[in-house]
Amino acid sequence: MQYQSTRNTSPVTTSSSEAIARGISPDGGLFVPQSFPKADLAGWQGLSYPALAEKVLAGYLTDYPAEFLKAATEATYGAAFGGKAGHLQPVRAGLYALELWHGPTCAFKDYALQLMPKLLVQAKKNLGRTETTRILVATSGDTGKAALAGYAGLAGVEIAVFYPNAGTSEIQRLQMVTQPGENVAVYAVNGNFDDAQTGVKRVFGDAAVAEELKGRGYCLSSANSINWGRLAPQIVYYFYAYYRLVESGVLALGEPVDFCVPTGNFGDILAGYYAKQMGLPVGKLLCASNKNNVLTDFIKTGTYDARREFYKTESPSMDILISSNLERLLFHLSGSAEAVAGWMKELATTGRYTVDATTLAKLQESFGCGCADDAAGSAEIRARFEQDHYLCDTHTAVAFRVAEDARRAGVPMVVLSTASPFKFPRAVLAALGGPVPESDFAAMAALCEKTGEKAPASLKILDTLPVRFTKVIAPEDIRAVALGADI
Repeated sequence: MQYQSTRNTSPVTTSSSEAIARGISPDGGLFVPQSFPKADLAGWQGLSYPALAEKVLAGYLTDYPAEFLKAATEATYGAAFGGKAGHLQPVRAGLYALELWHGPTCAFKDYALQLMPKLLVQAKKNLGRTETTRILVATSGDTGKAALAGYAGLAGVEIAVFYPNAGTSEIQRLQMVTQPGENVAVYAVNGNFDDAQTGVKRVFGDAAVAEELKGRGYCLSSANSINWGRLAPQIVYYFYAYYRLVESGVLALGEPVDFCVPTGNFGDILAGYYAKQMGLPVGKLLCASNKNNVLTDFIKTGTYDARREFYKTESPSMDILISSNLERLLFHLSGSAEAVAGWMKELATTGRYTVDATTLAKLQESFGCGCADDAAGSAEIRARFEQDHYLCDTHTAVAFRVAEDARRAGVPMVVLSTASPFKFPRAVLAALGGPVPESDFAAMAALCEKTGEKAPASLKILDTLPVRFTKVIAPEDIRAVALGADI
């Protein structure tokens, strides 16, 4: 399998190892596969999660040794997920929650970021690289901790995470700033996630930075979903959820299923599109947005307009106006790197772009959309708990709300549940009614008492851990950090 940049009009192909080691193309585009491997839909039935992951990834990572993929997937998706990798939970008739938060950091990012460090180390071996890899990560909340946990202590790697100052939940912030490890660093950035993400992407496109680091024996890479190694592992759980529905008799093999995904940077839902292109019988992929509903408007109209008010919401991981992975989808739909490069240039210079009618029609064939503000999300948390005895977090609640409006008769709906409700205890407790303590940890205890659910141990102890990182920087300071400054 070869990869090319979404913006390169004279395609220069590269291997999966090179795509993963680089993270982002030198022209600013994202690496995409030149074709889609076809799933053995019948033959993959009954596989364990690690074995299924091995099969899916083998089609994309063709320059990786087979024995490596087998060992890496077995080591990743075992004990760290407590036997609940790809857990599909029935909620009510025809509605299911794909619980992706049973990993070590209690968010879906663990599925990629527990495996991705192994992929990076092997990529460097495949390429004969010996330089130190400096990873830059912009996060709206969950990616930061998952990346830190995955790369901490890894030889030959340094990682710096940038999160929006006062733009995450307190639990998310503490997960990051208490992270142990000599090769990790965490910075709050004045601004929102888009400011941090733009700052990181600007550094990746700075040839002078790359040249200076090369002279010192360093190279840059990313652990955001702009990196193919972050995106590919997420394809697996769409297949796994489908097979669980077939096993339970809800579906016959070949019948369609719809998925609803709470979406910010568009990576998680794009993985579902890749699964569909491989042959998974996906009906609709529903893009669920919070009040920052730029994707909802785009899917409905074909105009992407980021020139709008930015809202801080109770679902902070979705507080994004520039959805980077949408660029990959536009490349696949339009088939034109020239068009994509033009749209991305328009977005950078004017804050908006409009796709052609053919591309929009193709988009709407596979994707539906909807949005829910904090009030609607809060009502959904309460409704799911009171009516179905199902406790969900603020992001999953947005998806449940959108899914309810779009469910089709006779077609199962799977909502991707992306984070533990105990990562956002005050908002979830408020949704259920009653007094809400000021402290997230007091709220966590109150939420346990009210619902009878147990909070993950890794979250309960956060307020007892020493805070290691307190620096607040401007977005333009990310360049200096990339060059090794301890600002």
